[in-house]
Amino acid sequence: MTPWPQNYDPFGNAVLSTLAAAIPVVLLLGAVAVFHVRIHLAALGGLLVALALAIGIYHMPADIAAATTVYGAAFGLFPIGWIILNVIFLYQLTVQRGLFEVLRDSLARVAPDARIQLILIAFAFGAFVEGMAGFGTPVAITAAILIQLGFKPLHASGLALIANTAPVAFGSLGIPITTLEQVTGLDARLVSAMVGRQLPFFSFLIPFWIVVAFAGWRGLKGVWPAALTAGLAFAVPQFLVSNLHGPWLVDIIAGASAIAATILLLRVWQPREIMRLERPADGSGGTVATADVMLDRKKVVQAWMPWAILTAFILCWGLPQTKTALDKITAPKFTVPHLHLRVQRMPPVVPPNTPAEAAEFKFNYLSATGTGILLAAIVAGFTMGFTPVAMLRAYGKTIWRVRFSLLTIAAMLALGNVTKYAGTDATLGLALAHTGTLYPFFGTLLGWLGVALTGSDTASNVLFGSLQKITAQQLGLSPILMGAANSSGGVMGKMVDAQSIVVASTATNWYGHEGAILRYVFWHSLALAILMGIFVYLQAYIAPFTSMVVK
Repeated sequence: MTPWPQNYDPFGNAVLSTLAAAIPVVLLLGAVAVFHVRIHLAALGGLLVALALAIGIYHMPADIAAATTVYGAAFGLFPIGWIILNVIFLYQLTVQRGLFEVLRDSLARVAPDARIQLILIAFAFGAFVEGMAGFGTPVAITAAILIQLGFKPLHASGLALIANTAPVAFGSLGIPITTLEQVTGLDARLVSAMVGRQLPFFSFLIPFWIVVAFAGWRGLKGVWPAALTAGLAFAVPQFLVSNLHGPWLVDIIAGASAIAATILLLRVWQPREIMRLERPADGSGGTVATADVMLDRKKVVQAWMPWAILTAFILCWGLPQTKTALDKITAPKFTVPHLHLRVQRMPPVVPPNTPAEAAEFKFNYLSATGTGILLAAIVAGFTMGFTPVAMLRAYGKTIWRVRFSLLTIAAMLALGNVTKYAGTDATLGLALAHTGTLYPFFGTLLGWLGVALTGSDTASNVLFGSLQKITAQQLGLSPILMGAANSSGGVMGKMVDAQSIVVASTATNWYGHEGAILRYVFWHSLALAILMGIFVYLQAYIAPFTSMVVK
């Protein structure tokens, strides 16, 4: 069957087509942030508008539009929803046993100051987990820990999202960059090196940024040595590993370095004034003093054991050897009817004669990260003394708790799929591509837009990678620079995509307040994206920054 060709200017007027393409995104964000519509209803409404736009304006065949919707919803539930469900399951088990209280108190012994806890958990440990898993896993885990440490739901959610910017480009063993190589032919090692000459400056900045966002400039004054230590301990290995080795182990090594350096610092230094958080009976969090408590060593080991088991399983499941071995056992792959090879992306988004878009759903349920998390939760459950029946009961309660979150994620991924296959997101991208000498700045914002729309740095690279390469060649810029800028700019959009916000709200048991989280993180996201755009512009044109560009 002849593929349906995408048309990026259905009105024959670039301005009108761009305005039309933006309607689903504007309606979704406006409904959540301004009109406080429940996010699952806003996501479903945005999906309906996107379908109407795709079929009515872009003339996408209805059967392709329907298949695209189902395909996106399925991907939202697996692997993304599968990860969230099982992380929350483990979290619920630890709460039922009262171990999260012990974990909180033991962590307070090592890092009694809430600002340092934020650096250690949200930034350093979150980056370490991002390197192994990605797909929202670090936000889910760190936000759940922060809420039990006494952070208010808004702070636990928003700060976990902001802290997750630094490691995203190298997440899941470098998948965003290796995928960019597959899409564009750009050497993954060269792109890795270029990203490693952009992100470390911002990785160094993030610990300071999240402390100021939480406690203000006066709050930073008391803990700047910890922010400096964590920032340097992450940024320096991030630069070295990305340039000397490649994209695969960057986050794991940099995250582990930041954790170790921060803990070592705390052995010889503590802030003069300790900011302590205590979780009130209503669980809302607060900034009040709490007395030191004597902790039983056995209890402390029990409290940390589930998270140690989780880390071990995620690390094991993240290894390529493990994934390959499990996929050999079973990893069924299904071509999506009415969609596979039915959509043709067109120049200038892709080079001429590019094959039609494949649409295959890989149900790799053994090697999926969520399965590793589930097994970790089961093993941890037995170590905590749960019976199989008790764990089944807890799992059923967890499914009920996250039902609307799963619906939202499915609807959001369906919406993202519709915009991708209909070509509306490419229309938005082309608008930014027509900015001439300012393209290094706006091309970076294109990466930000891609992640904000798709929820994934990997998906953004698939979506806009070829456009970045082609536009860079036409303007005489380095394709490596702009390919890297797509990933580096994209990480700043991770905190505002609806999928990540739902993950955070679910992990903190604050579902229904996604609008507040979006309003909290939006300006941080935009400011960091603009700063990254300026930095890439300097790399493109201004000495001595141009000497940093990988040739």
